[in-house]
Amino acid sequence: YLVGVGRADCTGPVAQVPLMGYANPDQVGGGLLSRLYSRAFIVAEPQGSRRVVFVSADIGMVSQRVRLEVLKQLRSKYGELYRQDNVILSGTHTHSGPGGYFQYTLFWITSKGLVQPTLKSIVNGIVKSIDIAHENMKKGRLFINRGTVENSQINRSPFSYLANPESERNRYSSNTDKEMVLLKMVDEDGHELGLISWFAVHPVSMNNSNHLVNSDNVGYASYLFEQEKNKGMLPGEGSFVAAFASSNLGDVSPNTRGPFCANTGESCDNPQSTCPIGGAAMCMAKGPGKDMFESTRIIGQNIYLKAKELYEKASQEVTGPLSSAHQWVNMSSVSVELNATHTVQTCKPALGHSFAAGTIDGVGAFNFTQGSVEGDPFWDQIRDQLLGEPSNETKACHKPKPILFNTGEMTWPHPWHPDIVDVQIAAIGSLAILAVPGEFTTMSGRRLREAVQSEFDSHGTPGMNVVIAGLCNVYTHYITTYEEYQLQRYEAASTIYGPHTLSAYIQLYRGLAKAIALNGTQELSPGPEPPFFNVTSLTLLPSLSAENAPAGKTFGDVLEEVRPKYREGEVAKVTFVGGNPRNSAENATVHNFLTVERYSSISSSWSVVLNDASWDTRFYWSKGSRGQSNVTLEWHIPAGTEPGTYRLRYFGHYKKRATLFRVISVPFEGSSSAFQLTAP
Repeated sequence: YLVGVGRADCTGPVAQVPLMGYANPDQVGGGLLSRLYSRAFIVAEPQGSRRVVFVSADIGMVSQRVRLEVLKQLRSKYGELYRQDNVILSGTHTHSGPGGYFQYTLFWITSKGLVQPTLKSIVNGIVKSIDIAHENMKKGRLFINRGTVENSQINRSPFSYLANPESERNRYSSNTDKEMVLLKMVDEDGHELGLISWFAVHPVSMNNSNHLVNSDNVGYASYLFEQEKNKGMLPGEGSFVAAFASSNLGDVSPNTRGPFCANTGESCDNPQSTCPIGGAAMCMAKGPGKDMFESTRIIGQNIYLKAKELYEKASQEVTGPLSSAHQWVNMSSVSVELNATHTVQTCKPALGHSFAAGTIDGVGAFNFTQGSVEGDPFWDQIRDQLLGEPSNETKACHKPKPILFNTGEMTWPHPWHPDIVDVQIAAIGSLAILAVPGEFTTMSGRRLREAVQSEFDSHGTPGMNVVIAGLCNVYTHYITTYEEYQLQRYEAASTIYGPHTLSAYIQLYRGLAKAIALNGTQELSPGPEPPFFNVTSLTLLPSLSAENAPAGKTFGDVLEEVRPKYREGEVAKVTFVGGNPRNSAENATVHNFLTVERYSSISSSWSVVLNDASWDTRFYWSKGSRGQSNVTLEWHIPAGTEPGTYRLRYFGHYKKRATLFRVISVPFEGSSSAFQLTAP
């Protein structure tokens, strides 16, 4: 094959924009722990014209809006080379990235609308990563390996899982998929290019009290692998690209100690995930670490170590033709043939009452509990008044789900949820990547993989490695099995196209697999094109107005200085007169908010040892009154750091009034005093 890899920043605004994932409007960005990247991989046939692009981006999920804009840019740059059928865009599902990149109304509610700077940085980052991969195509080889990751996940809806038939459950040793599938890429001389790992775990080690933008546990695994392979480079630099992509993570949590009542400390591992005092709002899962930062590192490190082992031992070469199959489908009206006599329908999208309960990884608001199969007259009345009552047809279609948000019948100012959804498979030789538009639960994923596998087997391409790539192309929440759906926990309440959603997807992906196996992808009907709503910007974000420094100070001045001496394990910390970090995002240049620098007496100069993409640094922004704000930089000094003289530097932009009607961004910087890091 010809192989190309690329990585580009897609962080976006790190302040004032709600973070996407927990749907918690109070969880607004207030700084940066680690940068977000788009990682792109292109595989092409050396002689033929066929190619496949796989992108894994450190974002909550790929939205339809992001996908449509990316495809538009690719078409204008590359013509028909990169298209909806051979480009897969997948989100890692971090819950700590900026929101606001959706065109469907439901997602505006918790993201303060459509946030153009977020959308732009994600789209441009994805396109740039593909450009870099495209420019770096070289002859290469691919190897696949798989293995088991231990101590890194639990099933967060075990009672739903138990609703699946016992005969089916008995075929599996665990109620989560512990297998990691890894694709290793090298050039023809054996030089290492990169890897993609697929593993099912929610990147929710950072909980919903976090305000720092970061890529969570799988992002930390990428960071460790890339730091190891790109020796001597700063984080985010270097040619080796390691993507840790999502899979069927729907009911899979990294918070391995399980659910406890925050107030009493007792377990709340019950069908309703509720506590005797305080109800469901008190029931939260704990990770393995002493805090969320440590839990993120522990889970990320586990995933990294397994990937490293699989990478080093990967010897099964991937060879064979490339192909891709794609259709757009109206998921609100798919007829599914269950057997010769039974046909069922999917439904217009709707969310159930337990959607509002959230999960043990991030609890919801008010007094909703998981497992509600009855509506609540109080909330139903409010819903009917505000949003309109669901039609009898929709109510009946979704049974036993009591509908809370009847999104499929809500169209103001735009539809609240997608009807048109992408289904897509890309095959690279013996590897089939199923790009799925949401979060399949463990058992849903197993059923889908098995169905596709048997489709390939029965049409003359046996032995395919079938892998699910999650959160691709458009976001449609969750996909549970029919049996799990009956219990109506969070994942089931969020299965928006009704009880037969999984059966519909299995039917559709079988069709794609058959087309690939029989070389008939040209004959697939493309299906109805998704809409592109004419929303340029509709946002409740505060506007960026002129800023001020306190009297007698200027931007970048130190307000609280570092100590003169530190040792490893301590935190070096400095506070500056700051500017709104959104100014820097809107300048859309490659921007670093901070550096850690070390003094060399030989060259009598400072050199950068860390940047803001490092997991050892933290950048905090806090807004004060009268247009003032502060920035605090922290360096959590790891064991093994070389003793010597260091300083922390801050780079920002502030808004200054140029004329009565115009404000401009002005760059500035600040530096701490030098401090000594002494030997332990």
